[in-house]
Amino acid sequence: MARFPEFRFGKPLSWKMEDGENWAVIGPNGAGKSLFGGFVKRSIALREGSVRYYGKGGEPVENGIGSIEFRDIYSVSGARTMYYQQRWNSRDAEESPYAVSLFSGFGRETIDEYAELFGIGDLLGKRVVSLSSGELRKFLITRALMSEPSVLLIDNPFIGLDENSRRSLDAMLAGLGEKKGLQVILMLSQTKDLPLWIDKVLPVKDRNVLEPVTRDAFFRSGMESMLFPETAGSLSGFCGLPVKKQCGADSGSEAEYTHVLKMKNITVGYGSRKILDGVDWTVKRGERWALLGENGSGKSTLLSLVCGDNPQAYANDIVLFDRRRGTGESIWDIKKRIGYLSPDVHTYYLEDIPCLKVAASGFFDSVGLSRECTGSQYAEALAWMKIFGAEHLAERSFVRISYGEQRLVLLVRAFVKSPELLVLDEPLHGLDTGKKRRAMEIMENYCADPRTTLIYVTHYKDEIPSCITKFKVLTRK
Repeated sequence: MARFPEFRFGKPLSWKMEDGENWAVIGPNGAGKSLFGGFVKRSIALREGSVRYYGKGGEPVENGIGSIEFRDIYSVSGARTMYYQQRWNSRDAEESPYAVSLFSGFGRETIDEYAELFGIGDLLGKRVVSLSSGELRKFLITRALMSEPSVLLIDNPFIGLDENSRRSLDAMLAGLGEKKGLQVILMLSQTKDLPLWIDKVLPVKDRNVLEPVTRDAFFRSGMESMLFPETAGSLSGFCGLPVKKQCGADSGSEAEYTHVLKMKNITVGYGSRKILDGVDWTVKRGERWALLGENGSGKSTLLSLVCGDNPQAYANDIVLFDRRRGTGESIWDIKKRIGYLSPDVHTYYLEDIPCLKVAASGFFDSVGLSRECTGSQYAEALAWMKIFGAEHLAERSFVRISYGEQRLVLLVRAFVKSPELLVLDEPLHGLDTGKKRRAMEIMENYCADPRTTLIYVTHYKDEIPSCITKFKVLTRK
């Protein structure tokens, strides 16, 4: 039992992992998966009980487990010492170390072996700050595997990875289990990420650890609908979207325009490396687009031009809302018409403030609340939190909730000002199965307004909203 009440389950935790087993801990956002991981890693102070590790011969050992969590990205990306737009500023980006430095302490032979396994050898010469979120996750996973732990605990390992990378990681984990005896504990928020090589499933809900079952028994039992009730039945009645400000109706942005975006021969590079080369793209008002491509293909870079974060926009032929970039508008003139969520926003949002203030910061497009909101703005932010099923998080500190709960709050932040352009870069990362379905239905309802334009990025084909009718695919250079 934990020393402090806020770290306790409904009843004392008792669990054992046998030699050779692989486990998945699965449950909705906020159910207690990260809390379970904290006990396993011995990072939670105990009042009663103990956590013990045993080696292959059955003898007690002091350290037998490695772990990977999303929060580890803060340390490898430099997010705690860098600012949100630093990735797009070439001069400042040069202060970032090279990616190969993330493997300091390992021999070159080991680095090359594991880099080849996960297909990241060509990334070793990139600056850390220039890595995409998916590429950063690959480095985190590879670094943990290079340490050759007996047991590796991984929080949602497949999110942020393109389809080929997910297959590679799945094969890598299965292969290391067979060749080197690696055992794995996965903490998952969705059942579709449950690999075939998992032996046991530990369901978690409402800070209660349920009875473990085999993988096959989990799917036969119908436990998914119990853990994620939002997956069953219709959600159409839940969503009364605010409409009074939708698409900027009261902000003077209702002037007629035809094109949200026109890009011609876009080129973006850093040093000798080109991220985008000769890209053309036209998005008309009211269109719904999916922007697709493997990790490192330049999707986030392209969106940084759209949302005003990348200074190389001024060196390119870009028109936003029928107005050419660089003709007098400020970055804030652009941002006030856009609701934006991306992995970068999440990585750099480290504010220890209530989640209601995080949601309300969407009114000002700030990381943190740069100025005080009005009462009506707070009320509208809370209304959006209720729509997304996140109102219970309103007064909780953003940095003290789970990764999936953080992503949900940042998704609310993208909607609060009812923008005419939604730019959602992998918005469903970390959301559990039920909350994904809820969020997708909200997007469908919101985009039923013909004035709304949507640009949407995902690596999962089944997460593309049905309202999307147009596709733009980027390839790695």
